[in-house]
Amino acid sequence: MRLVAKIYYLLIRAKRRLAMILLKPLFGACGKNFKFDPYGTYSYHTITVGNDVYIGPGACFLASESRINIGNKVMFGPNVTIVTGDHNTSQIGMYMFDVKEKLPENDMPVTIQSDVWVGTGVIITKGVTVGTGSIVAAGALVRNDVPPYSIVAGVPARVIRRRFTDDEIVEHKRMLIPNLKQV
Repeated sequence: MRLVAKIYYLLIRAKRRLAMILLKPLFGACGKNFKFDPYGTYSYHTITVGNDVYIGPGACFLASESRINIGNKVMFGPNVTIVTGDHNTSQIGMYMFDVKEKLPENDMPVTIQSDVWVGTGVIITKGVTVGTGSIVAAGALVRNDVPPYSIVAGVPARVIRRRFTDDEIVEHKRMLIPNLKQV
């Protein structure tokens, strides 16, 4: 019985890996070592992804008339949702379902900069930039920009503390990029 379970597990992993390989070219652009849940929901062509990015299971990344831009070295936990648009709800005399025209403010891009960790069940809405080196705690609803090297949590998300002091940020960057000149 143990051998059957092992073979089954290996077949499931192979199927998942093959699906990921076949779907990867559908993204607008993607870097090296990009891993994602092939059974998630994506508006592929409007999403660009950097190097060393992991998108956990159950992801829903939707951008119909704008873009989702993801930097390098970014980790997304399970069930993260990014939606870059709203419906046009301003039309009088029409059901919202029937309104097809969008206003410019209905769709705005989302940018996740490099070295970011987005926890389980996070929702990120249109127009948000998550700054370099930030952490978004599990279950947060992000409606506003996240400053670099900060930790945000809550509904709506708010900064709960900085990840590093200013001196630690300089040292962190110096260690990551040894040839970085001091400013």
